[in-house]
Amino acid sequence: MAGGFLRCRGRSRRRDTAIREAKLRQRAIDRELQSLDAARTANPPRKMEVRIDLSANVASSVTLRVSYSVRGARWVPLYDARLDTGGRDRNPVLELVRRAEIVQQTGEDWTDVALTVSTVRTAKGGNAPNLPPLIVHYPEPARPTARVRNELDKRADGSSAPALTAAGDVMTQAAEREAEPDTGGFQAVFRIPGRSALQTNEGAKSFRIATASIVPDLTVRAAPSLDDTAYLEAAFKQMDEAPLLPGHIAIYRDGVFVGRTQMALTPKDEMVRLGFGVDDKVKVSRAIVRKSQGSTGIITSTKIDEREFKITLRNGHDMPVRVTVEDQIPVSEMGDVQVDVLPVTTPPSERDVRDRLGVFAWNFDAAAGETREIRLGWRVRWPADKTVVYEPRRM
Repeated sequence: MAGGFLRCRGRSRRRDTAIREAKLRQRAIDRELQSLDAARTANPPRKMEVRIDLSANVASSVTLRVSYSVRGARWVPLYDARLDTGGRDRNPVLELVRRAEIVQQTGEDWTDVALTVSTVRTAKGGNAPNLPPLIVHYPEPARPTARVRNELDKRADGSSAPALTAAGDVMTQAAEREAEPDTGGFQAVFRIPGRSALQTNEGAKSFRIATASIVPDLTVRAAPSLDDTAYLEAAFKQMDEAPLLPGHIAIYRDGVFVGRTQMALTPKDEMVRLGFGVDDKVKVSRAIVRKSQGSTGIITSTKIDEREFKITLRNGHDMPVRVTVEDQIPVSEMGDVQVDVLPVTTPPSERDVRDRLGVFAWNFDAAAGETREIRLGWRVRWPADKTVVYEPRRM
């Protein structure tokens, strides 16, 4: 029996040793696979091979054109907005540069290719969404879930409850060529001039595709109820056939970079308004002149809240500037809450500016060194047994 026991222990040790060695080899293989996979991800194949089988009765020459779609290529619109604010003897000029930032991670290099970008947005699909019926009804009491029903059943039993198309071009800032636009009825296509090269996984590359020189309308805009600062704004009508697509804008004023903003989707013949930073030569302030709260009435009491404000603006430029000051009155959406504009209010140039209820705007030309005052007053009345609050509506 002892000899058989020793032979059994010897076979068991050999099996354990073989298992350990196999696990070690498996770990080495896994590490090698991880290393190869990381290398393949960091340096994907640079070429694709296309094989075509042909059959012809006689020898001949033929030209083949192969078209195919690839994933991992995209472009986004970028813009440079360079404003020359002008002066007494010259008009302001805005240079708006369209750019295309291209990234391609297709796994193949693009060499000596013709590059084209299009405004077609394939991610949106081909069909408009279908609106489902909108049903109004009284809310139904919540039904217990299966888990809650099981817990209720257990308690009843007495149990315990449980607790793009192709690629880039090496451009220089000194001599950037622009794309040739081809606008149709529903999209615009920009063809980058010359031949281009863009390596896979090379990173983003920017190309100038169009430039427009615009004479904008400059306005100093202020909303002193939110910020005692004046901002320079340039407005112009979008005249290109190709729409301005949403994208980031780099803003320059008189050769100085002042920040970034966002371009909204703007088709032809619509207005564009771009902010060009703080105008420190225009000072604006807002002060409360009077604030009165009380009640009126004997049988039916009414609460009243009256407020008056004074806005002061001074033009420190040595030339006239166009100014827009915005402020607001409360807006009532309840029949028993009434809002009135007090007679002290300076008549506004606009009401409900750009469809924003209760927003007033005063537009005027401020002469060099001129100080202008604007008065605003409003009254709110509501039943004494109720309470009102003033809250900005979320846009």
